[in-house]
Order: sequence, then C-alpha cells, then structure tokens
Amino acid sequence: MLTLLERAQAEIEVKKSRFIAIAIPAESLDEVKSIVKSVWAIHPEATHVVHAAVVGKAGTMYSSSDDREPKNTAGRPALEVLKGSGITNICVCIVRYFGGTLLGTGGLVKAYGDSAKEVLKVVKTEELIERVSFKIMLAYDSYTLIKRLLDEVKATSLSEDFATGITIKGQIPLTEKDKLHGGVLDIGQGKIQIEFS
Repeated sequence: MLTLLERAQAEIEVKKSRFIAIAIPAESLDEVKSIVKSVWAIHPEATHVVHAAVVGKAGTMYSSSDDREPKNTAGRPALEVLKGSGITNICVCIVRYFGGTLLGTGGLVKAYGDSAKEVLKVVKTEELIERVSFKIMLAYDSYTLIKRLLDEVKATSLSEDFATGITIKGQIPLTEKDKLHGGVLDIGQGKIQIEFS
C-alpha cells in the first residue's frame, strides 16, 4: 500500500462547472469529517463538496458522500478511483462550482471520477511503513553523533528542544527501532535516555 505524503490539488472544467479535487492525508474516518468541514470553510460559495476516502493500514475503511448530488453519481465514482489506486490514508474532496448546465447522471459520474483521477496524477506518495515514535534526551557533546544516527535510521517529524540538555522527538520506521536503540547506547555509554511510544 502507498500513503499520501502531502496535500495536492487539481482542477477540471465540464460545461462551465468547475471541479476542484483536493487530496489530503487522513488517518481515520473522524479525521475525514473534519477535513470535509475545513474544505467547506475554504469554499463557502461552492455548490457541492463531495468526498471519498480510504484509510487504514490495509486500506479497507471507506467513506464517501454525494453531498446532495443524485445518489451514487459523485462520491461513489471518486471512491472507486481511490480504491483502485493502491493509496490509503487519503481523503479527496471535490469542490463543485455549478456552471449553469445540468450534466445528467452519466455526466456527473464521469466528472467526479475524472476529478479524482486528475488529482491522483499529481499526488506524492510513499510506501506505507509502520512507524514508532521516539524521544531522546542527551547532552550537547553527543548531538552531532546522534543527528548522524537519526539520518541513518530515516527519522522523520523531528522536533528539537535545547535547554539544559537536548530533547529530540520524532518517528522512525519500526524496522529501525533496534538500530536506533543500539546506536544510542553505543554513543551515550548509558548517559543518553531514549523512550519509544
């Protein structure tokens, strides 16, 4: 499975109606609800904000909505595109600004499906990897060696706090946990604390 790395957007026009597809990372169905609300907040003048989402490690939890479009003409075609993409933890909101011409059910299915396909052409993804969070507390003299170790274990989402000592928090692939733990013990000789969660 792939997972979405960052927000992406694409737009198509069908008979003067604008369809703006926005792909946003989402890790739960609850998160999908708040994403849809946030997209409405950005596009309050839109006629519809349809969504489709695939979440979960196996990509087996789904959500979709036609948002007042005729049943199964909007959310479902977008969801089918997502299900076929091999991407999980993704929510695609398709914002429609009505252009004055009715598209009919077939036209709507095509427009919403095509919108989802367009945004998938520009998304950035990576292989879904199980990650573990860590927190390291160290003295200043070990900082350079620890930073080098964190690069080796592909640490991401790093935050650093410099006070009397240094606290580094982040995430690593679960497969790198033993390497990080062993490396910290080697560098710190028991003087560096590490916690995993």
